[in-house]
This record gives sequence, structure tokens and C-alpha cells, in this order.
Amino acid sequence: MMKTPGEKIREELEKRGWTQSDLAKILDRPLPTINEIIGGKRAIMPEMAFALAAAFGNTADDWMKMESDYRLSLVSPNDAGVDGVSKRVKLFQLAPVKEMERRGWIKAGKTASDLEHELCRFFGIQTLEEEPQITVATRRTNNDDHLSPTQRAWCFRAKQLAKAVHAEKFKPELLNHCADRLRQLAAFPDEAVNVPKVLAGFGIRFVIVEPLTGSKIDGAAFWLSPEMPVIAMSVRFDRLDSFWFTLAHEFAHIKNGDASVDAELVGESAFPSEAKDDVERRADEQAAELLIPSEKLKSFILRVGPLYSKTRINQFAHRMQIHPAIVVGQLQHRGEMNWGSNRDMMAKIRELVTSTALTDGWGRSVPL
Repeated sequence: MMKTPGEKIREELEKRGWTQSDLAKILDRPLPTINEIIGGKRAIMPEMAFALAAAFGNTADDWMKMESDYRLSLVSPNDAGVDGVSKRVKLFQLAPVKEMERRGWIKAGKTASDLEHELCRFFGIQTLEEEPQITVATRRTNNDDHLSPTQRAWCFRAKQLAKAVHAEKFKPELLNHCADRLRQLAAFPDEAVNVPKVLAGFGIRFVIVEPLTGSKIDGAAFWLSPEMPVIAMSVRFDRLDSFWFTLAHEFAHIKNGDASVDAELVGESAFPSEAKDDVERRADEQAAELLIPSEKLKSFILRVGPLYSKTRINQFAHRMQIHPAIVVGQLQHRGEMNWGSNRDMMAKIRELVTSTALTDGWGRSVPL
């Protein structure tokens, strides 16, 4: 059976014929301090461990280990709340709990069980052993195993919002007409306010969710059912070109029957199309084609590059009936122009589109 530090001290005192008072004088410590250590009421601190080692001829490590073992023996895992800690670890690995509480997506739980209940409700699962499913039904799906906890939580919030959006019956045979209507809106920044209405008219629900910290999500395409497609966007870059390319990319996924969550789709750190799988590369190509026909853009590059003046860009944009920012964005994405060029042509769009789309974030909260 393990000896307590107090029992060890008594044993050493008995060997030497010393009293507790003798030890107090030898250590130059108050007698009550020695009495409390022997009685287990006071823990042995490092300074005392060195003093005891000097008095009895062993090491300070021996006394600190004995003290640590003794104190640990007084506490059971249940007393320490280990089960609750283990559960909270699992919960925090599943989702960005604190940010979700701050955004009002879940209620702040006082206990691990409260938090578990909130996360199960949010993800629509009965127990944490279930795998949360973002897409109810798809025809072709990009595997979402690669999603981080913040990305998955963002997708589920988008899914919640999408259920509250009304849309007409989805008719895939009309999606080419939908693409034409979207293309018309891309010519003028103010027309972005009509995006949710146009998409809903063709059976596609559209929502915006402010990105969670570190998620880097630009957009997602998923399905509430085979007849209920959804496009969700984060608008993390308040740039017209980023908005329209992301929207066109997710629209291409819906048109192809895909489901996809797209991070770092636009911007300076975007993945090049040639490094993507077939599904994503196809969506990139179709998005670019929807906005500016590839042959027209190639012709412009051959005629003008690398001298892309604002005048030539505006002339080409006018001829294509597209906003100049989209031309600049396409040239930047192709490496024809650096990312710092022509910033004055990059119209902002977030305030416009969030004014008509069901939005969670930037001060807007949606109780569902």
C-alpha cells in the first residue's frame, strides 16, 4: 500500500529518534507547518521537498512524487469531472462552439449535456455517434469528409436558412434560361439585388451566411431534396467579380446535379483549375463561360495583353455587356494581371445582395 508523505516523515523521525519539534528546528520551519504536512493538511511544496531531502538524505524528486501520488489518490476521475471534460473535448472537435454561441446558432450550455443537446439539435442528429449529413439528396456529390468543423457548421447554418426560403418548382430544363437572366444582371452592380428573386423563380434557394473564422468558404451547392437545390454564399470578399464567379460556379454545380462545398474558390490564394478534380474543373470552366465566352476573352488577351488599360477593359466590358470588374477578375485569375491592379474598378456588392437575400451575419440574425 502506498505510503503518504506524512507516514514517510514519521518513519524517518522514528529511525532517528527525533520529534516533530526537532524536525521543525532542523528545517527552520514553524512547528504547525510540520504538523500540518504530517497530518496531510498541507501539501509539500518544492522548497519543502528540498529541505526534507537535505534532512533525510533522499532527493526532492522523491518527496514531490510521493506528494503528487498521494494527492492524486485522494481524487477519483468522477470527482474531477473527467467524463464531462472528455465529452466537451468531443463537442469542441465537432464544431466551433464558442463562435456558434456568439452568432446565436446554439444556446450557451451550462453543462456538457446541455451543449451536446444543442449541437445534436443544430446538426439534426439524435446522438454524437451519428455523422451529420449536409445534403439530403444529390445526384452526384463531392465527398465532404475533408470539411473542417467550421466549414461543416457554416454549411448546416446555410441549410437551416434555405429551408425558410420559398422557391418555385425546380425545373432543370429551364436552367439555361436562368443562366441568361443571371448573365443580364452581371452588367450592373445594383442588379445584384435581383439575384435571390431570379434564382427562386427557377426553383433554386439562395442564402448568404457570413463565414466563420478560418473557414475560407466562398460558396456551396447542395440539395434539400432532389427537387430543392440550394446555393449558399459567404461573400467573404466584398468584390463584384468574386461574387459573380462564385455564384456562377455554384450555379454550374446545380445545373450538373452536383453537390459541393467550395473553399478558396476566388481570390489570390484560390486553387488553380488544373489542380482540381473533374467536377470542380468543369464548374470553373462553365462559370467563366457564363460570364465571358472563353473565345472572346482569349481574343481580347491576344489583341491587348499585356497592356490592359482601363479604357481597353471598359470597351471590352461594354461590348460583352458585362461589368468591367468581371473582366479584371478573369484576367487576374488567368495570371494576366496581378491581384493589386485596377482595384478602383472592383465595385463592392455585399450590402446590395444582403439587402434582399436571406442573410445570417454582419449584424443580421435569423431566428429559425
